[in-house]
Amino acid sequence: MEASDALVAVTLFVTIGATVVLRGPLGKALAERIAGRRLFDRGGDPPPAELMERQAELLEQAARDLEDVRHRLAEVEERQDFAERMIAQRADPARPGLPGPER
Repeated sequence: MEASDALVAVTLFVTIGATVVLRGPLGKALAERIAGRRLFDRGGDPPPAELMERQAELLEQAARDLEDVRHRLAEVEERQDFAERMIAQRADPARPGLPGPER
């Protein structure tokens, strides 16, 4: 069996498997999720208030964490800029009074 024959067999197997899985309930749920519908849009019970409150808390926490990461990234960028300036100064021998590379 050549490599191309094996590739064809694997591709066929994966395609058939994906078709079977996606035509079932998992595929239907995925299609509804992509379409933007939720379970309670189809007549199911709306989510409980506790769940909605918990999701709001998690969203607020994620927003705080994101702001913290942005702040830390800004500090890292400042440090990188400083390090790049220091390296550029050391590499420029035309600037008197600055320590140059050891020879």
